Amino acid sequence: MSQPLSEQTVALVKATVPALEAHGLDIVREMYSRMFQDPEIRDLFNQSHHGDAGSQPRALTGAILAYASNIDNLGALAPAVERIAQKHVGLQILPEHYPHVANALLGAIKAVLGDAATDEILAAWGEAYWFLANILIAREQRIYTEQKDADGGWNGWRDFRVEDVIRESSVINSFILRPADGGPVMDHKAGQYLTFWLQIPGHPPIKRNYSISAAPNGQTYRISVKREPHGLASGWLHEEVRPGTILKVAAPAGEFFLADHVERPVVLLSGGVGLTPMVAMLEALAESGALVPVHYVHGTHNRETHAMRDHVRAVAARGKAIKVTDFHQTPLADEVEGRDYDAAGIITDEWLVANTPVAEADYYICGPRPFLRHAVSTLSLAGVPSARIHYEFFGPADELLAA
Repeated sequence: MSQPLSEQTVALVKATVPALEAHGLDIVREMYSRMFQDPEIRDLFNQSHHGDAGSQPRALTGAILAYASNIDNLGALAPAVERIAQKHVGLQILPEHYPHVANALLGAIKAVLGDAATDEILAAWGEAYWFLANILIAREQRIYTEQKDADGGWNGWRDFRVEDVIRESSVINSFILRPADGGPVMDHKAGQYLTFWLQIPGHPPIKRNYSISAAPNGQTYRISVKREPHGLASGWLHEEVRPGTILKVAAPAGEFFLADHVERPVVLLSGGVGLTPMVAMLEALAESGALVPVHYVHGTHNRETHAMRDHVRAVAARGKAIKVTDFHQTPLADEVEGRDYDAAGIITDEWLVANTPVAEADYYICGPRPFLRHAVSTLSLAGVPSARIHYEFFGPADELLAA
């Protein structure tokens, strides 16, 4: 267990908050620049989230500022620590990687703040960094152990063969993955993701997280991937990956998942490709014979972009009390309400509050950031406590959500 932070360190770190507010992003960009001089360290990260337009530097800046601001109230950061640990496990971050980050962070603070970064300030940040790092290392080790000890579990990168590719919509394909070694796979929690090490010709290795879009079955995983404009990984998956392709996969991870014991109504709320973890949750609820009311609410552009529509309705028909409501924002000219979709337009505040059990339900939400931010705000303003609002976003958390 880490030794408590000294009072001097707590005071000095909190005193740097104004400097972090003013220069934090510059410090983080300098830190990454230093770290990425080492190709082994660079390849640990999802490079699509870096660079001038990348969201990861902004996310880390916010995380460092939150850590400094709450250095005397670390309990407030527990959810963030769990999220980071789960991401690190997916990326296969190990204890030996942490010193590289420490050296880069302290060097960046000195480079950006200059004489203001006194020896005392640097020593305090060094102590604060290793205090948090040791918490993360311990939690990550427990997750790695759980993964290794699970039936069908593993550590590191395991080869999976693509068994089937299914066109789900004009922009989403599903990929059925089976271990190349013929063994079983560990049960994931519905809502979790897999991390992939992709070796695309002409590019350095890249890592991507994709939600598992099916309930656990012990034999295969399914991911459903939207082809993003100019997306290196998604474009390669859509264009080049066929049955028989081998992909390197880390064990399931993630802190966003359906509760083990569902005792309240459940609302699965998604926009666009955000339906992927929701379909896994819906399948799990139907297969478990859950008796609580389940509302599956999904929004997309139109019939062409609507993935897994028939599958979702077939799953819902097997459940005890599952209701599906599909919104098409801009239905095609030949679409018919009640046949192709249930409501035209977007999922409005008024509809959500009037048609889902806000007084008692657990809400699981996934979708683009504007969709997610709006849904969380709407539910919070309607009186739904934060403990009943669960959400996943694709990419780093680079902004605080209203709650």
